[in-house]
Amino acid sequence: MRIRNFYWLGPWSQDRDPNRPQFIDIPIFILVVALIWIVGSMGRDMSSSFTGVSPTIDLGIRHIPYYIARSTLRMFIAYGFSLLFTLVVGYIAAHSQRARTLILPALDILQSVPVLGFLSVTITGFMSLFPGSLLGVETASIFAIFTAQVWNMTFGFYHSLVTIPRDLTEAATAFDLTPWERFKTVELPSGAISLIWNSMMSFGGGWFFVVQSEAISVLNHKIALPGLGSYLSLALEKGDTHAAWLAVIAMIFVVILIDQIFWRPIVAWSQKYRVELVEATETQKSWALELGRRSWLLRRMFSFVTSTFANVSDFMMKNTMDRAQTRLNRNPRWQKLVDGISMVLIFAVLMSIGYESVRLVREIHTNMNLDEVRHIFKLALLTMGRVFVMVAVATLIWTPIGVWIGFRPTVAKFAQPLAQIAASFPVNMAFPFIVGFFIGHSISINYGSIFLLALGTQWYILFNVIAGASSVPSDLKESASVFGLHGWKYWRTLIIPAIFPYWVTGACTAAGGAWNASIVAEYVNWGNKTLIADGLGAFITQVTAKGDWPAIFCSILVMSVFVVILNRLLWRNLYDLAEKKFRLE
Repeated sequence: MRIRNFYWLGPWSQDRDPNRPQFIDIPIFILVVALIWIVGSMGRDMSSSFTGVSPTIDLGIRHIPYYIARSTLRMFIAYGFSLLFTLVVGYIAAHSQRARTLILPALDILQSVPVLGFLSVTITGFMSLFPGSLLGVETASIFAIFTAQVWNMTFGFYHSLVTIPRDLTEAATAFDLTPWERFKTVELPSGAISLIWNSMMSFGGGWFFVVQSEAISVLNHKIALPGLGSYLSLALEKGDTHAAWLAVIAMIFVVILIDQIFWRPIVAWSQKYRVELVEATETQKSWALELGRRSWLLRRMFSFVTSTFANVSDFMMKNTMDRAQTRLNRNPRWQKLVDGISMVLIFAVLMSIGYESVRLVREIHTNMNLDEVRHIFKLALLTMGRVFVMVAVATLIWTPIGVWIGFRPTVAKFAQPLAQIAASFPVNMAFPFIVGFFIGHSISINYGSIFLLALGTQWYILFNVIAGASSVPSDLKESASVFGLHGWKYWRTLIIPAIFPYWVTGACTAAGGAWNASIVAEYVNWGNKTLIADGLGAFITQVTAKGDWPAIFCSILVMSVFVVILNRLLWRNLYDLAEKKFRLE
């Protein structure tokens, strides 16, 4: 097995190095300059003055490219922060037992709490940080997109770190690698495939929050940020079908374009980090990657950027991770001091959570009776049942499809963009039409809401299964073929053990996302008709509309309790099972 450095030359590196620029460098140079100018221009517009008057959204077709650029920039800024959060928090959770006991339940709760219901609160807070500037509203919008992207990425990266093959960790120990060297040569490459596929899924899911976060109501005052989401929201509000279809087509175009020039090259490049003993017979390919490798300009640019990043990161991390680890190893008292500080911090966080819980319980006690609290628990049980049914059905449907795609790179070439479009499409736009079908065919929303939950969350399972199937070493496939494994025996011996850790991440994230999505899936409108399912999501939507804060706090608290219990009894045990029994050795 090979231990590769993750980033030295970047995805555009190749074995042969032409010594002079090529003809293809001319249009690439123009595109690079244009991209730098667009980003600079968009950044200036994002920090323009804001006096409380919302920028005007024009439904003219000529404004769509500008709105696309604004929304896409928000998406990539949010993804940058999500990636940084993922690497830091995922690493800490994987290497610290004490931190893990606090981080993992917190992530479960954060991905499950319906952030959209509190978006107006976050916007007010960010606006106070940047008074008189549109940057406050922009930051709140980016934060909402960040919350849509980061949890799935963090879970996936954490689990890839705790399931690294033991022979690689033993090799790192034998070579006496420092913590930073181990991270960049073993841990980050081992988690590359999972991180990239989860990034694609999270990036696609961010488009849903783009629509929700660009047209916001704060204290009965609507603020619309220039972007594709606010354009679509205004078109739907005015009933302009032509403009709405233009927005949908533009979104599909952007998803395909980003997939072709950004995600597909990265996926093709990441295949070099598959853990295998023989060369794969079929690999992912990308026309953009091959074109970039022929460009002298791009290779020089990426070589400069990656080498600079490598030098800076080496300098910074050697003065933090490595020195800290050396001090801890040489002086056990430092280890006790660090453990003591960690316990104090964890205790302080738990005390603050306990204080807030007691305060909320007192407030709830004065406004709600015991029967109402019992009713909320009953509704939570109904929503939990829908979540489990959704995860089970999505697993049965998408696991075989994900394995089929992951085992066939030529199929992934066509299936990946389609899956990206399906995962990126704001499914809440389709809810009214689906609800109309439910009404026309007398389908109860108590059952139909399961389908609505699946529309937005089933993709987590699909993308993680594809990532797991893509990372199966070619030598294991060839060994299974030599031994004549077929059918269920093939699945039981090779496929299920290989994809199980990835499925756990996808199922856990899909379940958390389903709790969040229940606020829009259990309470839907069709014309003058409103369908309300018996569940916690519909209850939260109703009490939020009434402004019943004690009921809101109680329902969110009950949801958090259910998520924590499920985390401890189900998902943590499945993670432990995947780590101990189904890791690649």
